[in-house]
Amino acid sequence: MTVVQVKRVVEVVQDFPDIGKRIKQARERDERSLSQICREAGISRAYWYQLEAENLRAPATEGIIRKIEAVLNVDLGVKFQE
Repeated sequence: MTVVQVKRVVEVVQDFPDIGKRIKQARERDERSLSQICREAGISRAYWYQLEAENLRAPATEGIIRKIEAVLNVDLGVKFQE
């Protein structure tokens, strides 16, 4: 029997004040260059600076925030209520 799978995606957008400031502080505590950090996180330098300035055209994805947390070994406090 052939089946068709259907996926439902629920998008949740939530504000996290001062996350850019926390990202910048964590980066400044790290000894690696911004280029190296961006390479490890898979993020361009331009996008990284937009995150730090909290000047994004669209919301950052949770995946990007989790990559940053992993690379910098920090918890940025991004939690969503289930």
